[in-house]
Amino acid sequence: MKIQKYDTPFGLISLCIPLFFFFVSCSGINKAQQATNSSAPYFNNPVFTTALADPTVIRDPKSKLFYAYGTQVNWGDDQGIRFVPILESKDMLNWKYVGSAFSDKPSWKKAGSIWAPDINLLNGRYYLYYSMSTWGDPNPGIGLAIADKPQGPFIDQGKLFDSKGIDVPNSIDPFFVQDNGKNYLFWGSFDHSNKQGTFAVELTKDGKSLKAKHKTKIAAGDFEAVTIYKKQDYYYFFGSKGSCCEGEKSQYHVLVARSKELLGPYLDKDGKDIRERGNGTLVLIGNNEIAGPGHTSAVVLDDKGKEWIYYHAIEKKQPRIGNKTNRRILFLDELIWEEGWPRIGPGTANLKPIIKPTVINR
Repeated sequence: MKIQKYDTPFGLISLCIPLFFFFVSCSGINKAQQATNSSAPYFNNPVFTTALADPTVIRDPKSKLFYAYGTQVNWGDDQGIRFVPILESKDMLNWKYVGSAFSDKPSWKKAGSIWAPDINLLNGRYYLYYSMSTWGDPNPGIGLAIADKPQGPFIDQGKLFDSKGIDVPNSIDPFFVQDNGKNYLFWGSFDHSNKQGTFAVELTKDGKSLKAKHKTKIAAGDFEAVTIYKKQDYYYFFGSKGSCCEGEKSQYHVLVARSKELLGPYLDKDGKDIRERGNGTLVLIGNNEIAGPGHTSAVVLDDKGKEWIYYHAIEKKQPRIGNKTNRRILFLDELIWEEGWPRIGPGTANLKPIIKPTVINR
C-alpha cells in the first residue's frame, strides 16, 4: 500500500486508509448529534448522517434559512433516487430533507447521474449548476437548472457545455464565481491527459451560457472539486485530491493555494504553481476514524461574520449505506487563518466539540 506524507503546519501526516463495511438507517432525517440538539454552546460533527456528497450550501435572504444540496443518491429507504436532495436548516447544524431539485434526470444526456451541484443566487433567482457523468465517462458535461425559491422546483435549462465541446476531459464539478461584475464558471476533475486540469471560463450576464469558449487553466489534473474564496488581497483556491469514493479506503483530502488575480496563477505556501501536479498546501485530511474528507462547499458566514465551510467525509466504521452506496456524510468546520493562510478546523476531520455558529433568525 502506498503511503504519501505531507509536511504541514500541523505536523507530518501520512495518508493511508484501510477497509470495513456497514449498515445505516436512511430515513432522510438527521439523527446525528446530541450536542447539536441541546442547549449547549457546542456541536459535534457530523451534522447530517444519512448522506450528502459534494455539498453546496446557501442562505435564503428572505427566510434566513439555510439550504444544502448534494449529488443524487439512493438512501436505501424505498424512496428511490433523489435527484439532488435538498436539506433545510435554521441554524446551519440541524438539517431536514425537504425534497429533490429534479423530479427526473435532465434529458440532454442519455447516460449519467447528477453530480456535484453548485447553488447560487443570481438575478434574484436560484441557479443550480450541475454535472452529468458516469464513472469513466468520455464526454461528461455541465448543465444549469433555475428556480424562484431555494427549495425548487428547479427547471432545467439544458447543457452549458460538455467535454468534447469545451475540449477539457472530465468536465464536472462546477463552481460559479461573480467577480467585478463578471460571471465565471470554474470546473474540472482528475485526468492525466495533456488537456487535464481545472479551468475557468466567463459566462454571459444572465449566467445561462458561455460568453466565449476561451478558457484559463487554473490547476493541474490531480485536483478536483474547486472552491474559490476571496479574502482581503487574495483569492483562495481549495481543491480535493485522492480517491473520493472507496468507502473507508477513500483518500480524499483538501489543499489550498492563493492568487492576487481570480484567474491565477495560484501558488501554494512554498510558492509552487498548482498548474503543476503535486503542489498545494494541505488544509484538511482524514484520521483513524474518518476517511476521505473533501469536496468543500463555498464559504458560509454566520451572523458574527465567522467563516465556515462544509465538506463530506466517510466514517470508517459505517462507510456505506445498506445498498452499498458510499456514505459521504456532512461535516462543518470553521476556517482558521494564520499569517494569510487558512486551515479547515484543526486540519483533520473534526470530531471534537465545536463552538456553534451564531445564527439570528429574524
